[in-house]
This record gives sequence, structure tokens and C-alpha cells, in this order.
Amino acid sequence: MIISLLYVVESANFVWIKGQLDMTDGNLSSHLGKLESAGYVTVEKSIKNKKTNTLLKLSEGGRKAFEEYRKKLTQILSSTNK
Repeated sequence: MIISLLYVVESANFVWIKGQLDMTDGNLSSHLGKLESAGYVTVEKSIKNKKTNTLLKLSEGGRKAFEEYRKKLTQILSSTNK
């Protein structure tokens, strides 16, 4: 779900994604760590109004992987509708 959200926006902050997916901080952080390690997501941290702001972006590799996933899923779904 994280990748599908990031696919349709240029970037999003941690709080927005957390709210959209109704995840805890720890759960989202864990998933993001794995996606970042895989090279699918980039994480940029900065300080804004004395608070940490975490900006997330889908990498080019993440975008390509999601497009392949969508293509394969579409093929599977279309073959089961016969």
C-alpha cells in the first residue's frame, strides 16, 4: 500500500502516509526501512518548525517494480475472468 500511495504523488510526508494507511509510527517505520533497503523508496529527513519532517519518495526502481507488479496483476485478473 505504501508504494501504491507514493506512485500517485511526487512525494509525501510520513504523517500523511501514516494517516492514509492507519498505521502506527513503528509499523510504518519498519515497512519503510525494508522498502528503503530494497531501493524502492527514498527517505529525506529535515527539521521544520523544530520538528522532524520525513519526506518519502518512490525511487525509479520502485516505480518500475510497481508498474511490473500492476502489469502482472492485470494479466492474472484478466485470465481469471474468462
